[in-house]
Amino acid sequence: MGTGADFAAVVLAAGSASRFGGGKLTAPYRGAPLLHGALAAAKAAPAATIIVVTGAGAEAVAACARAFDADIRLVHAPDHAEGMGASLRAGIAALAPGVAGAFVFLGDMPRAPIGVLEPLAQAVRAGAPAAAPTFRGARGHPVVLSAALFPQALTLSGDVGARPLIQALGARLALVEAPDDGVLFDVDERGDLGR
Repeated sequence: MGTGADFAAVVLAAGSASRFGGGKLTAPYRGAPLLHGALAAAKAAPAATIIVVTGAGAEAVAACARAFDADIRLVHAPDHAEGMGASLRAGIAALAPGVAGAFVFLGDMPRAPIGVLEPLAQAVRAGAPAAAPTFRGARGHPVVLSAALFPQALTLSGDVGARPLIQALGARLALVEAPDDGVLFDVDERGDLGR
């Protein structure tokens, strides 16, 4: 893992993948389970801890995460059916005290570019309440939330994740240009696996 003891990485992997037909995160993508792409990015981030939030298909997702790295911390979101807000709440609630910020990775985004991770952390270290990557004007993932936003993150609900928090920041959100469209690429349907 990276050298940033002040940051943690939270990988949201609790969704039911209804559009995909289930089993999305363990489906093969470029020779490995789809989830391993997000975990590789999380491992490359300047974060001392990786937390994977499970929900639907928890046993299979947990086994997939442990196969990637036995030291990954697993947290189950019992109310995962509510949507991404429940997963994010579970991940943030599991963070150790004193963490300065958290990278939030989505388990179905396997191509997050490594080069954007340290600049995102630097933006939060420099005082931004949150940082997000952009590519050609579109905002993507992972986002980094500073600890100042954790109390608000614990009140999120529904299936929009941290979007309300991020949008409320307006110009205070630090934007970091990404080297490629991996910050926008996600897998929703089986056909996306070939992209």
